[in-house]
Amino acid sequence: MSKNNTMNNLQISTKCIQLGRNSNDQYGFVNAPVYRGSTVIYNTLYDIENRNMKFNYGTSGTPTIENLENAWTELTGAAGTVLAPSGLGAVALALFATTKAGDHILMPDCAYRPSRNFCHDYLEKYGITVEYYDPLIGVDIEKLIKQNTSTIFLESPGSQSFEVQDVPGIVSIAKKYNIKTIIDNTWATPLYFRAHDFGVDISVEAGTKYLGGHSDLLLGMVSANQSTWPALRKAYDGMAMLPGAEDCFLALRGLRTMPLRVKESEKRGLEIAHWLKDRSEVTRVLHPAFPECPGHEYWKRDFKGSTGLFSIILSNEFSKKGLASMLDNFSVFGMGFSWGGFESLIIPFDCSDYRTATKWKPGGLALRLQIGLENLDDIKNDLDEGFKRLRINS
Repeated sequence: MSKNNTMNNLQISTKCIQLGRNSNDQYGFVNAPVYRGSTVIYNTLYDIENRNMKFNYGTSGTPTIENLENAWTELTGAAGTVLAPSGLGAVALALFATTKAGDHILMPDCAYRPSRNFCHDYLEKYGITVEYYDPLIGVDIEKLIKQNTSTIFLESPGSQSFEVQDVPGIVSIAKKYNIKTIIDNTWATPLYFRAHDFGVDISVEAGTKYLGGHSDLLLGMVSANQSTWPALRKAYDGMAMLPGAEDCFLALRGLRTMPLRVKESEKRGLEIAHWLKDRSEVTRVLHPAFPECPGHEYWKRDFKGSTGLFSIILSNEFSKKGLASMLDNFSVFGMGFSWGGFESLIIPFDCSDYRTATKWKPGGLALRLQIGLENLDDIKNDLDEGFKRLRINS
């Protein structure tokens, strides 16, 4: 809808309904069509010599892609957005935009493991030094900065261990040394944490998760502030790493209901997290809204809410055999690595074999849960039966 002049006065749930579409350009239809294509036809010699078309080739984008880019730019408060075929692709784009050979970058020890793998397998191969830091370091990150430090990456909260970072503190140090900051903001989404409002240069999010909402697409979004936008767009144009039209269409459809789904995820996640906290089998709940979660004070200060993904630490009395019996026989929960969809998921994890700046010593087996949209009593009953199997077989 063409109401950009009044969009700033609207609440974010209303923006999610109105952004990325214009019924006047769509013959009155509510949703924008899907544009698929590679070739763009030019009308004159002048046009083709001067690339005088809004989209000069399929890799420069389509109206479908632009609709989603524009919507996400508005939601995040960015200067511009580019899209990638996956969340990891978005991380790669962001890092390519802020680094060059010879640079030193700082990554949090809680980072999504594929992001770590990308740094190790690719950035280091091209002469970029990667150093990992304690995600709870805050302004003391200043001690790690070198003359060639170009980028500080943040992930808040961590995707398995859920440390919440002091984003404003770290950003203040980065700005002091003219260092770029990138954050993986997938867990909170711009509904609960608008990274650019805190001075972050680039915000990366996996649209695979809450934006898509139905576990049927792969997508990454990368938004940048005014000073970093040209470099991000250049990196995007240089690689032509764009997503498919159908995925963008599904993401735009997911955008319309994302505020409702994320709010419901928050409610359900908190209810199950509190229920688990009272279980004798659970020694700790790693949920940013809980005081015992590392960095909770930053969540309380900076975030507008929480979502449906969190972790638990089991009592040290339980064995791997008992865990297998628990996980292998669930009726509601599935074991899967993604999240943000309609289904409840659970995975075991162990950070101890790859962390380098901190030690992962939880004191028991660790599980990450995504709370879906199933009946809450069914979810509790499924977990309760799982805990019975865990006790009996350990």
